Amino acid sequence: MQPMAPVAEPVESPLVEDFDTVVRAYWHKIFRFALASLRDLDAAGNVAQDCFLKAHKARESFRGDCSVSTWLMQIAVNLVRDHVRNRRLQFWKRTQNAGPELDLVSRTVADRSATPEAGTAAKQQLEAVWRATEKLSEKQRTVFLLRFVEDMDLLEIAAVTGLKEGTVKTHLFRATEAIRERLGGIA
Repeated sequence: MQPMAPVAEPVESPLVEDFDTVVRAYWHKIFRFALASLRDLDAAGNVAQDCFLKAHKARESFRGDCSVSTWLMQIAVNLVRDHVRNRRLQFWKRTQNAGPELDLVSRTVADRSATPEAGTAAKQQLEAVWRATEKLSEKQRTVFLLRFVEDMDLLEIAAVTGLKEGTVKTHLFRATEAIRERLGGIA
């Protein structure tokens, strides 16, 4: 019979002992969020790599107050925010030239179309949504992407962004309404 691990030490999780497992488990989620936020493959890769580097350096201080996923997303949101501040003038201009990146993102979204026409219509609608997100404020865009790209619930978004749940709801509502308004009859 093997001795059971002490219950009082859940923080000493795979996060500290086997960080490679953490990277494998969350890389795609962090990269997908960074790509959706930045619309640049290289920048998204750099943000994801920086996110895991920061997490690795701080893994000993992870208190377990939130899930590993939420903790990593907090780091990613901050890195994306820093990247935007550093490159504010160039940020969404890349959208016009984002053909390959847009295709990559659209392939990560579940394809439920039955016909090529429906697939083309869905891709056009996705492109219109991306263009509409360009006009959102930074907070609205972050909340919108966390909700609809990462499928996070409101409490998770609040934890990741450091906002109150009511503030998250307000930003999400305003972002959704702004996108609907910009899309007009498409959505």
